[in-house]
Amino acid sequence: MYFECANVVLKIVNICNRVNINTVIFNAENNFMSASENKQIALKWFAAFNEHHLENLLSLYHENAQHYSPKLKVRQPETEGLIKGKAALRSWWQDAFDRLPSLRYEVIKLTADEEQVFMEYIRHVDGETDLSVGEVLQIENGLIVFSRVYHG
Repeated sequence: MYFECANVVLKIVNICNRVNINTVIFNAENNFMSASENKQIALKWFAAFNEHHLENLLSLYHENAQHYSPKLKVRQPETEGLIKGKAALRSWWQDAFDRLPSLRYEVIKLTADEEQVFMEYIRHVDGETDLSVGEVLQIENGLIVFSRVYHG
């Protein structure tokens, strides 16, 4: 069931990416990674995040990457949930690591294709209720260009 849902979500996200001008539109000239390579990027992402290793995490992102999160909408309403560029990513995650020293993610499932990885995970923070999360990492030439978070 999870696999079928993840594949449907990936197809929907692919369609949405092609019609949403705020996202990166891919064409035949772009160098896509294999699904396996994209899964490895996701695993590196989890390792860096769970170690709170900001530089390793940022090294996975393109300089002009964008990140969308419902938590951003709450903590930084002026962003409307969307931040752009490594400087903004650095500030966002440094704040999270400082405020939530026990923050960690438990991988449930990774579903990848040549353009992106759909990640299902549980967000754990001491003293807070666990949160089910879905996140899409859109990848181009080995770097994350857009990440979108969805809470369950």
